[in-house]
Amino acid sequence: MMMSLGMFVFGMPTLAYQEFQRQTEWRHASTSRIGVRPARQYLGPGDDSITLPGVLLPELAGETLSLDTLRIMADTGKAWPLIEGTGRIYGIYVIESLSETRTLFFPDGAARRIEFSLALKRIDEGRVDLLGSVFGTLGDLLR
Repeated sequence: MMMSLGMFVFGMPTLAYQEFQRQTEWRHASTSRIGVRPARQYLGPGDDSITLPGVLLPELAGETLSLDTLRIMADTGKAWPLIEGTGRIYGIYVIESLSETRTLFFPDGAARRIEFSLALKRIDEGRVDLLGSVFGTLGDLLR
């Protein structure tokens, strides 16, 4: 297991990402002053974003169904805990976007290569009402 987002597990059998990109921001308000630099005041943490780009090769590793599963999770609008395979907990994240590019097609139109990029955004940990339920997501998949 490389990482899990809720009950979705990233890895060779499902969806393996090639990079882990993280951007963390902190907010500082600025107040203009005459003759000197602006005054700054720390307001607290800002956005914490993670992007997971990768390549899915259905013939060798991964399932195209994995991209559909992530889209269903995103459609719920819920947030999911993001946990690395090492046990490191990153926090609670929503799926902000998922893009894919399909190339190298079989005669039936199925893609041999699918490049993807998953964008996640951290939410306030106090918002437990946004937490997703694995049973709700599985129920959506079965409909």
